[in-house]
Amino acid sequence: MSEANINLVDPAAVLSLFGPQDQFLKIIRNHYGVAITHRDGKLKIIGEAEAVRLATHAMEDLHLRVQQVGSLTLAEVEGVLRGVSPTVSGSSSLPPPKSGEARPKNSAKAEVNLAHKQRIIKPRTDGQARYVEAIRLNDLTFCRGPAGCGKTYLAVALAVEALKSQTIRKIVLVRPAVEAGESLGFLPGDLQAKLNPYLRPLLDALNEMLDYDQVKYLMEHDVIEVIPLAYMRGRTLNDAFIILDEAQNTTSAQMKMFLTRMGDGSKIVVSGDVTQVDLPGGVTSGLRDAWHRLAGIRGVSFVSLATQDIVRHRLVQDIVNRYESRNAAESTLNPKDSDPPAGTPAS
Repeated sequence: MSEANINLVDPAAVLSLFGPQDQFLKIIRNHYGVAITHRDGKLKIIGEAEAVRLATHAMEDLHLRVQQVGSLTLAEVEGVLRGVSPTVSGSSSLPPPKSGEARPKNSAKAEVNLAHKQRIIKPRTDGQARYVEAIRLNDLTFCRGPAGCGKTYLAVALAVEALKSQTIRKIVLVRPAVEAGESLGFLPGDLQAKLNPYLRPLLDALNEMLDYDQVKYLMEHDVIEVIPLAYMRGRTLNDAFIILDEAQNTTSAQMKMFLTRMGDGSKIVVSGDVTQVDLPGGVTSGLRDAWHRLAGIRGVSFVSLATQDIVRHRLVQDIVNRYESRNAAESTLNPKDSDPPAGTPAS
Protein backbone atom coordinates (compact mmCIF):
# COMPACT_ATOMS: atom_id res chain seq x y z
CA MET A 1 0.00 0.00 0.00
CA SER A 2 1.09 3.55 -0.69
CA GLU A 3 0.10 6.92 0.74
CA ALA A 4 0.23 10.55 -0.43
CA ASN A 5 -0.78 13.87 1.13
CA ILE A 6 -1.99 17.11 -0.43
CA ASN A 7 -2.01 20.32 1.60
CA LEU A 8 -4.99 22.55 0.82
CA VAL A 9 -4.20 26.28 0.64
CA ASP A 10 -7.80 27.06 1.57
CA PRO A 11 -9.43 24.32 3.70
CA ALA A 12 -12.85 25.68 2.71
CA ALA A 13 -12.04 24.67 -0.88
CA VAL A 14 -12.70 21.06 0.07
CA LEU A 15 -16.45 21.70 -0.32
CA SER A 16 -16.00 22.61 -3.98
CA LEU A 17 -13.35 19.95 -4.51
CA PHE A 18 -15.52 17.13 -3.16
CA GLY A 19 -18.67 18.37 -4.93
CA PRO A 20 -22.32 18.34 -3.80
CA GLN A 21 -22.87 15.51 -1.32
CA ASP A 22 -19.25 14.42 -2.01
CA GLN A 23 -20.26 13.47 -5.57
CA PHE A 24 -16.86 14.28 -7.13
CA LEU A 25 -14.98 12.56 -4.32
CA LYS A 26 -16.96 9.34 -4.83
CA ILE A 27 -16.26 9.40 -8.58
CA ILE A 28 -12.50 9.78 -8.03
CA ARG A 29 -12.41 7.09 -5.32
CA ASN A 30 -14.22 4.60 -7.55
CA HIS A 31 -12.23 5.50 -10.65
CA TYR A 32 -8.81 4.90 -9.06
CA GLY A 33 -9.80 2.43 -6.33
CA VAL A 34 -8.25 4.52 -3.55
CA ALA A 35 -9.32 5.85 -0.16
CA ILE A 36 -9.35 9.66 0.20
CA THR A 37 -9.84 11.42 3.53
CA HIS A 38 -9.67 15.06 4.65
CA ARG A 39 -8.48 16.30 8.01
CA ASP A 40 -6.95 19.57 9.23
CA GLY A 41 -6.64 21.03 5.75
CA LYS A 42 -4.86 17.97 4.36
CA LEU A 43 -5.99 15.31 1.91
CA LYS A 44 -4.69 11.78 2.44
CA ILE A 45 -4.80 9.28 -0.45
CA ILE A 46 -4.20 5.59 0.29
CA GLY A 47 -4.08 2.65 -2.13
CA GLU A 48 -1.86 0.84 -4.61
CA ALA A 49 1.20 2.88 -5.59
CA GLU A 50 0.21 3.57 -9.22
CA ALA A 51 -3.41 4.30 -8.29
CA VAL A 52 -2.25 6.73 -5.58
CA ARG A 53 0.05 8.48 -8.04
CA LEU A 54 -2.71 8.96 -10.61
CA ALA A 55 -5.31 9.99 -8.02
CA THR A 56 -2.88 12.50 -6.48
CA HIS A 57 -2.21 14.05 -9.88
CA ALA A 58 -5.96 14.30 -10.56
CA MET A 59 -6.72 15.86 -7.16
CA GLU A 60 -3.92 18.40 -7.60
CA ASP A 61 -5.30 19.38 -11.02
CA LEU A 62 -8.80 19.78 -9.60
CA HIS A 63 -7.53 21.67 -6.54
CA LEU A 64 -5.73 24.11 -8.85
CA ARG A 65 -8.97 24.62 -10.77
CA VAL A 66 -10.84 25.40 -7.54
CA GLN A 67 -8.15 27.91 -6.54
CA GLN A 68 -8.34 29.63 -9.93
CA VAL A 69 -12.09 29.72 -10.48
CA GLY A 70 -13.63 28.78 -7.14
CA SER A 71 -15.77 25.89 -8.38
CA LEU A 72 -15.85 22.62 -10.31
CA THR A 73 -18.27 20.99 -12.70
CA LEU A 74 -18.91 17.30 -13.29
CA ALA A 75 -17.61 17.64 -16.87
CA GLU A 76 -14.30 19.03 -15.55
CA VAL A 77 -13.91 16.17 -13.09
CA GLU A 78 -14.64 13.60 -15.80
CA GLY A 79 -12.21 15.40 -18.11
CA VAL A 80 -9.40 15.09 -15.57
CA LEU A 81 -10.13 11.39 -15.13
CA ARG A 82 -9.73 11.00 -18.90
CA GLY A 83 -6.36 12.77 -18.77
CA VAL A 84 -7.53 16.26 -19.81
CA SER A 85 -6.47 18.90 -17.27
CA PRO A 86 -8.78 21.95 -16.95
CA THR A 87 -7.32 25.40 -17.54
CA VAL A 88 -8.31 28.74 -16.08
CA SER A 89 -10.84 29.25 -18.87
CA GLY A 90 -12.31 25.82 -18.22
CA SER A 91 -11.41 24.47 -21.65
CA SER A 92 -9.36 21.39 -22.38
CA SER A 93 -6.41 20.92 -24.69
CA LEU A 94 -8.89 19.85 -27.36
CA PRO A 95 -10.65 22.48 -29.50
CA PRO A 96 -14.26 23.20 -28.46
CA PRO A 97 -16.90 21.29 -30.44
CA LYS A 98 -19.38 23.01 -32.69
CA SER A 99 -22.90 23.50 -31.42
CA GLY A 100 -24.54 20.12 -30.80
CA GLU A 101 -21.39 18.25 -31.86
CA ALA A 102 -19.55 15.63 -29.84
CA ARG A 103 -15.85 16.27 -29.27
CA PRO A 104 -13.65 13.61 -30.97
CA LYS A 105 -11.33 11.73 -28.67
CA ASN A 106 -8.82 8.92 -28.40
CA SER A 107 -10.90 5.76 -27.97
CA ALA A 108 -8.15 4.15 -25.87
CA LYS A 109 -8.83 6.78 -23.15
CA ALA A 110 -12.60 6.28 -23.18
CA GLU A 111 -12.75 3.08 -21.15
CA VAL A 112 -16.05 2.70 -19.31
CA ASN A 113 -15.37 2.15 -15.63
CA LEU A 114 -17.64 -0.66 -14.42
CA ALA A 115 -15.54 -1.22 -11.27
CA HIS A 116 -15.15 -4.86 -12.30
CA LYS A 117 -11.75 -6.31 -13.26
CA GLN A 118 -13.32 -8.97 -15.52
CA ARG A 119 -15.42 -6.52 -17.52
CA ILE A 120 -13.52 -3.93 -19.53
CA ILE A 121 -15.57 -1.97 -22.04
CA LYS A 122 -14.31 0.77 -24.32
CA PRO A 123 -15.11 2.11 -27.80
CA ARG A 124 -13.65 0.07 -30.64
CA THR A 125 -14.07 2.67 -33.41
CA ASP A 126 -13.73 6.45 -33.72
CA GLY A 127 -17.49 6.73 -34.15
CA GLN A 128 -18.11 4.85 -30.92
CA ALA A 129 -15.59 7.10 -29.16
CA ARG A 130 -17.55 10.18 -30.31
CA TYR A 131 -20.74 8.56 -29.06
CA VAL A 132 -19.30 7.88 -25.60
CA GLU A 133 -17.92 11.43 -25.41
CA ALA A 134 -21.26 12.90 -26.45
CA ILE A 135 -23.11 11.03 -23.70
CA ARG A 136 -20.59 12.11 -21.08
CA LEU A 137 -20.72 15.78 -22.09
CA ASN A 138 -24.43 16.24 -22.77
CA ASP A 139 -27.68 15.62 -20.90
CA LEU A 140 -29.50 14.51 -24.06
CA THR A 141 -27.83 12.50 -26.81
CA PHE A 142 -29.38 11.15 -30.00
CA CYS A 143 -27.60 8.38 -31.87
CA ARG A 144 -28.60 6.67 -35.07
CA GLY A 145 -26.77 3.97 -36.94
CA PRO A 146 -27.01 0.45 -38.36
CA ALA A 147 -27.43 -2.75 -36.37
CA GLY A 148 -24.35 -3.92 -34.52
CA CYS A 149 -22.58 -0.60 -33.96
CA GLY A 150 -23.00 -0.60 -30.16
CA LYS A 151 -25.70 2.04 -29.76
CA THR A 152 -27.52 0.22 -26.96
CA TYR A 153 -24.54 -1.62 -25.48
CA LEU A 154 -22.41 1.48 -24.89
CA ALA A 155 -25.34 3.49 -23.54
CA VAL A 156 -26.14 0.75 -21.00
CA ALA A 157 -22.46 0.53 -20.03
CA LEU A 158 -22.32 4.27 -19.33
CA ALA A 159 -25.55 4.02 -17.34
CA VAL A 160 -24.04 1.30 -15.13
CA GLU A 161 -20.88 3.39 -14.76
CA ALA A 162 -22.95 6.39 -13.61
CA LEU A 163 -24.89 4.22 -11.16
CA LYS A 164 -21.74 2.74 -9.64
CA SER A 165 -20.14 6.19 -9.31
CA GLN A 166 -23.36 7.38 -7.63
CA THR A 167 -23.86 10.28 -10.05
CA ILE A 168 -27.39 8.95 -10.64
CA ARG A 169 -29.80 6.98 -8.46
CA LYS A 170 -31.73 5.02 -11.07
CA ILE A 171 -31.43 3.46 -14.54
CA VAL A 172 -34.53 3.38 -16.74
CA LEU A 173 -34.38 1.33 -19.95
CA VAL A 174 -37.24 1.99 -22.35
CA ARG A 175 -38.36 0.44 -25.63
CA PRO A 176 -41.47 0.89 -27.81
CA ALA A 177 -43.51 -2.30 -28.17
CA VAL A 178 -43.86 -2.25 -31.95
CA GLU A 179 -44.09 -5.49 -33.93
CA ALA A 180 -41.57 -6.19 -36.70
CA GLY A 181 -43.96 -8.17 -38.87
CA GLU A 182 -45.40 -10.36 -36.09
CA SER A 183 -48.50 -9.72 -34.02
CA LEU A 184 -48.06 -9.12 -30.29
CA GLY A 185 -51.49 -10.57 -29.59
CA PHE A 186 -50.53 -14.05 -30.80
CA LEU A 187 -47.59 -14.38 -28.40
CA PRO A 188 -48.29 -16.72 -25.45
CA GLY A 189 -48.62 -15.63 -21.80
CA ASP A 190 -49.83 -12.56 -19.93
CA LEU A 191 -48.97 -8.95 -20.79
CA GLN A 192 -45.54 -9.10 -19.12
CA ALA A 193 -44.67 -12.29 -20.99
CA LYS A 194 -45.75 -10.64 -24.25
CA LEU A 195 -43.55 -7.61 -23.56
CA ASN A 196 -40.42 -9.53 -22.52
CA PRO A 197 -39.23 -10.19 -26.11
CA TYR A 198 -39.23 -6.43 -26.78
CA LEU A 199 -37.21 -5.66 -23.65
CA ARG A 200 -34.84 -8.62 -24.00
CA PRO A 201 -32.04 -6.76 -25.87
CA LEU A 202 -31.79 -4.22 -23.03
CA LEU A 203 -31.69 -6.99 -20.43
CA ASP A 204 -29.05 -8.87 -22.41
CA ALA A 205 -26.78 -5.80 -22.39
CA LEU A 206 -27.43 -5.22 -18.70
CA ASN A 207 -26.55 -8.81 -17.80
CA GLU A 208 -23.15 -8.39 -19.46
CA MET A 209 -22.34 -5.40 -17.23
CA LEU A 210 -23.52 -6.77 -13.88
CA ASP A 211 -23.75 -10.14 -12.19
CA TYR A 212 -27.13 -11.87 -12.38
CA ASP A 213 -27.78 -11.50 -8.65
CA GLN A 214 -26.95 -7.79 -8.81
CA VAL A 215 -29.36 -7.22 -11.69
CA LYS A 216 -32.10 -9.14 -9.88
CA TYR A 217 -31.56 -7.20 -6.63
CA LEU A 218 -31.46 -3.79 -8.34
CA MET A 219 -34.60 -4.51 -10.36
CA GLU A 220 -36.46 -5.77 -7.29
CA HIS A 221 -35.55 -2.54 -5.48
CA ASP A 222 -36.55 -0.39 -8.46
CA VAL A 223 -33.02 0.94 -9.00
CA ILE A 224 -33.08 -0.52 -12.51
CA GLU A 225 -36.34 -0.38 -14.43
CA VAL A 226 -36.96 -1.94 -17.85
CA ILE A 227 -40.30 -0.81 -19.25
CA PRO A 228 -42.27 -0.28 -22.47
CA LEU A 229 -42.50 3.29 -23.73
CA ALA A 230 -46.25 3.52 -23.06
CA TYR A 231 -45.61 3.18 -19.30
CA MET A 232 -43.60 6.43 -19.25
CA ARG A 233 -46.56 8.77 -19.59
CA GLY A 234 -47.15 11.09 -16.63
CA ARG A 235 -43.82 10.39 -14.90
CA THR A 236 -40.98 12.71 -13.89
CA LEU A 237 -37.58 11.04 -13.46
CA ASN A 238 -34.97 12.84 -11.35
CA ASP A 239 -31.32 11.74 -10.97
CA ALA A 240 -31.86 9.00 -13.56
CA PHE A 241 -30.04 7.66 -16.60
CA ILE A 242 -32.77 7.00 -19.16
CA ILE A 243 -32.21 5.08 -22.41
CA LEU A 244 -34.76 4.87 -25.22
CA ASP A 245 -33.84 2.00 -27.54
CA GLU A 246 -35.29 1.36 -31.02
CA ALA A 247 -36.40 5.01 -31.09
CA GLN A 248 -37.07 4.86 -34.82
CA ASN A 249 -40.31 3.08 -33.90
CA THR A 250 -41.71 5.98 -31.90
CA THR A 251 -44.12 8.52 -33.31
CA SER A 252 -43.42 12.25 -32.96
CA ALA A 253 -46.00 12.49 -30.16
CA GLN A 254 -44.44 9.56 -28.30
CA MET A 255 -40.97 11.07 -28.62
CA LYS A 256 -42.18 14.38 -27.18
CA MET A 257 -43.87 12.53 -24.31
CA PHE A 258 -40.68 10.57 -23.58
CA LEU A 259 -38.26 13.51 -23.70
CA THR A 260 -40.43 15.59 -21.36
CA ARG A 261 -40.12 12.95 -18.61
CA MET A 262 -36.60 14.28 -17.92
CA GLY A 263 -36.15 15.61 -14.39
CA ASP A 264 -33.34 17.33 -12.47
CA GLY A 265 -29.99 15.55 -12.56
CA SER A 266 -31.08 13.18 -15.31
CA LYS A 267 -29.44 12.14 -18.56
CA ILE A 268 -31.20 10.72 -21.63
CA VAL A 269 -29.81 8.67 -24.53
CA VAL A 270 -32.03 8.03 -27.55
CA SER A 271 -30.85 5.50 -30.12
CA GLY A 272 -32.22 3.82 -33.20
CA ASP A 273 -31.75 2.74 -36.79
CA VAL A 274 -33.82 4.80 -39.23
CA THR A 275 -33.41 2.12 -41.90
CA GLN A 276 -35.48 -0.32 -39.82
CA VAL A 277 -38.72 1.52 -39.11
CA ASP A 278 -41.68 -0.76 -38.27
CA LEU A 279 -44.30 1.99 -38.02
CA PRO A 280 -47.37 1.94 -40.31
CA GLY A 281 -46.90 3.56 -43.70
CA GLY A 282 -47.22 7.34 -43.68
CA VAL A 283 -46.30 7.70 -39.96
CA THR A 284 -43.21 9.84 -39.37
CA SER A 285 -40.54 8.32 -37.15
CA GLY A 286 -40.13 10.23 -33.90
CA LEU A 287 -36.35 9.81 -34.13
CA ARG A 288 -36.18 11.40 -37.58
CA ASP A 289 -38.47 14.22 -36.47
CA ALA A 290 -36.52 14.99 -33.27
CA TRP A 291 -33.21 14.88 -35.18
CA HIS A 292 -34.37 17.87 -37.23
CA ARG A 293 -36.61 19.63 -34.72
CA LEU A 294 -34.11 19.76 -31.82
CA ALA A 295 -30.96 20.58 -33.79
CA GLY A 296 -28.99 23.49 -32.34
CA ILE A 297 -30.32 23.27 -28.77
CA ARG A 298 -27.53 23.64 -26.22
CA GLY A 299 -26.92 20.42 -24.29
CA VAL A 300 -28.37 18.23 -27.04
CA SER A 301 -25.93 16.18 -29.11
CA PHE A 302 -26.38 14.14 -32.29
CA VAL A 303 -24.12 11.26 -33.31
CA SER A 304 -24.37 9.29 -36.55
CA LEU A 305 -22.68 5.90 -36.67
CA ALA A 306 -21.97 4.09 -39.93
CA THR A 307 -21.21 0.61 -41.21
CA GLN A 308 -17.52 0.99 -40.28
CA ASP A 309 -18.66 1.20 -36.63
CA ILE A 310 -20.29 -2.26 -36.71
CA VAL A 311 -18.52 -4.58 -34.27
CA ARG A 312 -20.58 -7.76 -34.59
CA HIS A 313 -19.71 -10.72 -36.83
CA ARG A 314 -17.64 -9.68 -39.87
CA LEU A 315 -20.55 -10.56 -42.18
CA VAL A 316 -22.91 -8.04 -40.55
CA GLN A 317 -21.06 -5.09 -42.07
CA ASP A 318 -21.27 -6.63 -45.55
CA ILE A 319 -24.95 -7.44 -45.09
CA VAL A 320 -25.79 -3.87 -44.00
CA ASN A 321 -23.81 -2.41 -46.90
CA ARG A 322 -25.73 -4.51 -49.43
CA TYR A 323 -29.11 -3.52 -47.99
CA GLU A 324 -28.16 0.17 -47.81
CA SER A 325 -26.90 0.22 -51.40
CA ARG A 326 -30.21 -1.31 -52.54
CA ASN A 327 -32.20 1.19 -50.45
CA ALA A 328 -30.14 4.07 -51.83
CA ALA A 329 -30.95 2.99 -55.37
CA GLU A 330 -34.65 2.81 -54.55
CA SER A 331 -34.54 6.23 -52.87
CA THR A 332 -33.07 7.70 -56.05
CA LEU A 333 -36.13 6.45 -57.90
CA ASN A 334 -38.45 7.63 -55.07
CA PRO A 335 -36.85 10.78 -53.53
CA LYS A 336 -39.82 11.36 -51.20
CA ASP A 337 -38.95 8.15 -49.33
CA SER A 338 -35.38 9.19 -48.50
CA ASP A 339 -34.30 10.53 -45.13
CA PRO A 340 -33.09 14.16 -45.43
CA PRO A 341 -29.89 15.14 -43.60
CA ALA A 342 -30.14 16.68 -40.14
CA GLY A 343 -30.02 20.44 -39.86
CA THR A 344 -27.08 20.33 -37.41
CA PRO A 345 -25.46 16.89 -37.60
CA ALA A 346 -22.97 15.99 -34.89
CA SER A 347 -20.79 13.61 -36.79
